[in-house]
Amino acid sequence: MYLETADIETASEDYATRFSGQAGAFFLERQAAITLELLGHLPGATVLDVGGGHAQLAEPLVTRGYRVTVTGSDPCCRRRLDRLLPAGSFSYETCDSLALPYADRSFDVVMAFRLLPHAERWRQLLAEMCRVADRCVVVDYPDRRSSNVLYELLFAAKKRMEGNTRTFTLFSRAEVGGELRRQGFSPATFRPEFFLPMVLHRKLGHRGLSTLLEGGSRLCGLTALFGSPIIVRADRHADGGRPA
Repeated sequence: MYLETADIETASEDYATRFSGQAGAFFLERQAAITLELLGHLPGATVLDVGGGHAQLAEPLVTRGYRVTVTGSDPCCRRRLDRLLPAGSFSYETCDSLALPYADRSFDVVMAFRLLPHAERWRQLLAEMCRVADRCVVVDYPDRRSSNVLYELLFAAKKRMEGNTRTFTLFSRAEVGGELRRQGFSPATFRPEFFLPMVLHRKLGHRGLSTLLEGGSRLCGLTALFGSPIIVRADRHADGGRPA
């Protein structure tokens, strides 16, 4: 058993139910659109999706022609991938996310979604991702400067409403950006996804209304200031190493 195994749950069918229905489709499409936009300068790149057995990004990346490898901490983490993606369209490896079995700079892009906030050794995880990334690293995380500020107070209520939610770590842009800089990467772009909490969108269950509310929040600048989760792309420094 590896030290970090949070991806076993995120790759499960039970976890996938959190993204079912109109609200789930709205969330996943927004997430994929931002990610594909951030990788638009690297068409056909090699991508390592660490802990990506949930298939939330593997599927749209494969469809767009990216060469995708997914890692998981248990063989069961590839079940959704096998069900949702064509055979031979991706590679899969069961391995330790804190000791990836790849040489330095093996992939153009290394990404991890649904993983960082559930990893106790998140700094070590980021360091390992940066080690095997040649061009950029992409991660998502829940930001403190958002409705998450009420997380500790309202977690019990959220648990009652959603049923299968988990505890998670909140981060700041400075915290994530600082760690990436220490690994030789400069955070180029922070892209908040939503202003309103996803639990509210799930309860609304109306894609049109969610689109309207979030569109208005973006136009007013609320999402840019207080949105979460945030997707960040960090590019390797031009000298190829860590800053002096």
